[in-house]
Amino acid sequence: MDPLNGDRPDVPAPIRVVIVDDETLVRTGLGLLLGGGAGIEVVGEAGDGLEAEEVIARTEPDVVLMDIRMPRCDGLVATERELARRPDLAVLVLTTFDADDLVLSALRLGARGFLVKDTPPHELVEAVRTVASGRSILSPSVLDRVIGVAAGRPAPEDAAVGRVERERFARLTERETEVALAVAEGASNAQIAAALYVSVATVKTHVGHVYEKLEVDNRVQVALLVHAAGRGSASIT
Repeated sequence: MDPLNGDRPDVPAPIRVVIVDDETLVRTGLGLLLGGGAGIEVVGEAGDGLEAEEVIARTEPDVVLMDIRMPRCDGLVATERELARRPDLAVLVLTTFDADDLVLSALRLGARGFLVKDTPPHELVEAVRTVASGRSILSPSVLDRVIGVAAGRPAPEDAAVGRVERERFARLTERETEVALAVAEGASNAQIAAALYVSVATVKTHVGHVYEKLEVDNRVQVALLVHAAGRGSASIT
């Protein structure tokens, strides 16, 4: 065994990353930045969504750092296509644009994170590790806006809007509903546990059931579905 190649059983395999951005300098800079992060290996790069298809298929990364505005095939189309093929793929959107429609579209498609390009280097490296572990992450400015959408805007008046989301929400038990509403307001597992007088482990179990019944993968998607279903604020604050 060669310890330099990570073959020892006590050395985890590196997180394999593909960078998709139409600017060569950006790809180069991100490659140097991430390549210097412990436990991260940049295995490929692409200049647009079409090129990304071949690179991702060939390299089988754990994380894809995805730009949105690109020629031929943009990041939203590429995200939808790649996640349809590999739902376990962690897509982390990194873009100059943080307009509400782009953020919500990317997250609804299944992206695990959305960062703006002025994110400090150390936070970007940590974000890659976060989404690779199955968790979600948003830039602070983006998170505030998403939570505002989920918890603050009035529900659409059109009865047809949100029908699927309401049907999914109806699957939840009373306790799961409380947990889902709290998650939608940004409460942590520890905060929910304290409010419900249960253990954090119990909350984690409820959150898992919420994910399964709502057919979502992360807390941000819970917040978006709660808003689409027209549900109000959590009652366990």
